[in-house]
Amino acid sequence: MYFDPKDGLKPPPFKHTVYNALVVPRPIGWISTVDTKDVINLAPYSFFNALCGDPPCVMYCPNGYKTGTMEPKDSLTNVQEAGEFVFNMVTMDLLEPMNATSIHAPASYDEMAEAGLEAAPCEQVKPPRVANSPIALECKVLHIIDLPETRTGVPNTTVIGQVVGIHIDDDVIVDGKIDSAKVQPLARLGYLDYAAITPDSIFAVPRPD
Repeated sequence: MYFDPKDGLKPPPFKHTVYNALVVPRPIGWISTVDTKDVINLAPYSFFNALCGDPPCVMYCPNGYKTGTMEPKDSLTNVQEAGEFVFNMVTMDLLEPMNATSIHAPASYDEMAEAGLEAAPCEQVKPPRVANSPIALECKVLHIIDLPETRTGVPNTTVIGQVVGIHIDDDVIVDGKIDSAKVQPLARLGYLDYAAITPDSIFAVPRPD
């Protein structure tokens, strides 16, 4: 089938918006920020990825409004004010607390604490990282870009950050490389679906040159 997205993203026979299931799997941007009152915000974003490696840069998209309001999401407001954020790797054993931090809550709600997660200090940015996450990237905001609004006028936004500090758990470093089988990162699929990288799902493919 073929359809033009300007006509909507649920053409027959689809019962749900289809686009989020078309570019998969996606890494989960588990983003920690702090507001001007030092309240921690931790939220997962399914539109997240690395952009380049030297210098290392990443992006995430805190699209839309806070539920039931016309206010931007805390992960956007906080980086607009402070210019810093942290990416925390979501692993299989962090699935439940990650999902808990997707709750719609007021800015005064500390998702990290409420999910039972320990906050660990960073070296170059104020927001803390998730202590149990094996990989964390400290980031300084480079650009905040307004994307085209939805057909109903809801904003879409991309935050681009430069990585200024990297934390890696020594336990996932094997033979001078990060062992993805030990990390077991979690990926986002469409709808409410996720995928895990497990030891039996990893294989290497030599380059032709």
